[in-house]
Amino acid sequence: SASYAESVKHAIQEHNSAVRKSCLLELTFTTLFEYLQMLQIIALALNHLEEYGMFYLAAAVSDFYVPWDSMMEHKIQSGSGELAMQLATVPKMLTLLRKLWAPTAFAISFKLETDIEILLKKAKSAQRKYGVHIVVANELLTRKEKVIIVTDQGETVVEKKGP
Repeated sequence: SASYAESVKHAIQEHNSAVRKSCLLELTFTTLFEYLQMLQIIALALNHLEEYGMFYLAAAVSDFYVPWDSMMEHKIQSGSGELAMQLATVPKMLTLLRKLWAPTAFAISFKLETDIEILLKKAKSAQRKYGVHIVVANELLTRKEKVIIVTDQGETVVEKKGP
């Protein structure tokens, strides 16, 4: 609709303005450890902003990782035979963010799934469980053309228009 297009246009203009004024902190990271540590440090530092703080969290940083104590200290020798690797699940930091580090900040998270029914179920569950304000739900096959915005008010489908 025209009103939605205007609303998106306005949001993009506001984003660009925030970037120009250095009001938006965009961080890059290489490892899961960097991401988790930066999230905690920044959340605690911005907690004083209360509802004026916002966390727009990276989608699917990783579901699994190699714990520090399992990492090899030296190069793995190829002549050593087959290698077995055990992965650990990444801790759910949204609970800490929403309950301890920055409980009044505005929080947006993401979900990605291959099945639309599972996606919506998990997005709604995450929205309730973690208390995030918005979950951007992406179905793998259509993630570049369509997302579903899930809030406690319901769902809104946002589709890319044009070429």
